[in-house]
Amino acid sequence: MRPKIPALIDALDGRFDTHHSVLGRAIIDHIHFLDRAIAATSREIATRCEPFDATIALGCTIPGVKRTTAEIFLAETGGDMTRHPSAGALAAWAGLAPASHESAGKRRPAGTRQGARWLRRALVESAWAASRTKDTYLGAQYRRLTRRRGPQKANIAVAQAIIVAAWTMLTSGSVYEDLGVDWFDKRSDHSAETRRLVQRLEALGHSVTITPAA
Repeated sequence: MRPKIPALIDALDGRFDTHHSVLGRAIIDHIHFLDRAIAATSREIATRCEPFDATIALGCTIPGVKRTTAEIFLAETGGDMTRHPSAGALAAWAGLAPASHESAGKRRPAGTRQGARWLRRALVESAWAASRTKDTYLGAQYRRLTRRRGPQKANIAVAQAIIVAAWTMLTSGSVYEDLGVDWFDKRSDHSAETRRLVQRLEALGHSVTITPAA
């Protein structure tokens, strides 16, 4: 709104009376009250989470995951991964695993399953943050899936990758190790892409000889 301050001043000129001032002060006072309540609640949460600070710090090493998300993950799961036999089971419980609808012996995709909505919401927000990173596996995964499946489905896939990483880390006690922005390129079979590029160059009138790099 700052670039619009001159326009706002013009819009309020001659129309901001005493009763507007009273109502404006009431709104500002209410905002200050909410800020104090949020700060007090945040301090209480931090105090109660002190025994789990190591777990929270571990979760914050995942790209896109901040302390609030790590606290929500801890509150919703209890930090005990033994309740979930696999990372996939935890993802399904959180509502991040694909669901299917079966009718007359046929299965059809049905989006994602219903799950722990607060945890799902926090992980989806973290996935959006991770998608904006330039040098991480999660950022590369989002950009790769967006081209084929669209941003919404790509974001859910990144959120699922985050919760799988969290389950693995808390189960094994290991720290997060990023696979790298080039992980998908390393796994891909480049032969089809090579043939396509050669055919394109030949169509443009070039003679192409491929020599594998050392």
